[in-house]
Amino acid sequence: MKRTALITGSASGLGRVAAERLAQDGYSIITTYRHSRERAESFMAELEEKYQITAAALPYDAAKRESHANLLKQCAQIGTGIDILVHNAGPYIQERKTMAEYTVEEWEYMIQGNLTSMFLLAHGILPRMRENGWGRIITMGFDQSNTAPGWKYRSAFAAAKSGLTSLTKTLSIEEAEYGITVNMVCPGDIVPPYKEMNHPDRKEKTEVVPVGRPGTGGDIARVISFLCNEDSDFITGAVIPVTGGQDVLSKYR
Repeated sequence: MKRTALITGSASGLGRVAAERLAQDGYSIITTYRHSRERAESFMAELEEKYQITAAALPYDAAKRESHANLLKQCAQIGTGIDILVHNAGPYIQERKTMAEYTVEEWEYMIQGNLTSMFLLAHGILPRMRENGWGRIITMGFDQSNTAPGWKYRSAFAAAKSGLTSLTKTLSIEEAEYGITVNMVCPGDIVPPYKEMNHPDRKEKTEVVPVGRPGTGGDIARVISFLCNEDSDFITGAVIPVTGGQDVLSKYR
């Protein structure tokens, strides 16, 4: 059966490598973009030609409530149901500041984009998955979000992602009887240009990561690929760190 994967925010970064990996696995692909329409559409054309699959790029802003329904409507218009959701999109505020320094608008932006967005997308996608008796949902967390740790200067992001961790686990229980698995992948501290690298250069060394090399987008993509596989049906409610053994939050304490 031909299945379709929606990978939000996959025109660039970690999501881009995940989208290519799932295309390589034979899934049809839908990516979303906020500003980089040209790059997203070019990427989808590239995947279609390279892997002989169908692919589409659609506009989407995870922080805007109306954007979720619009995205699902456009998916329906192109005749594509969603069998796999990799919810990779989500805002992040780079500026380091305490919770007291956040504005209400910034707080709502982070919660909407990283937590509420998952509720709204899953709410629209789950009926089809239930009807088909099969589905894969993968969320993106941060290292140790499973334990709801304090993360200095990242209060809004940490709160949203910790809530997303709980939602991921809850959905995994509620949807298990329908053949739907729900898991979270927690990337390590993967930075440019490694985010869009597929295979790591194992000759490059770093003392920061215990395994001895930098992490890449490919490290994340391979885990996502496995979780989408038919044979991963016994794995649900898992929160999987892909960090090379690094304690990512240690530098913020």
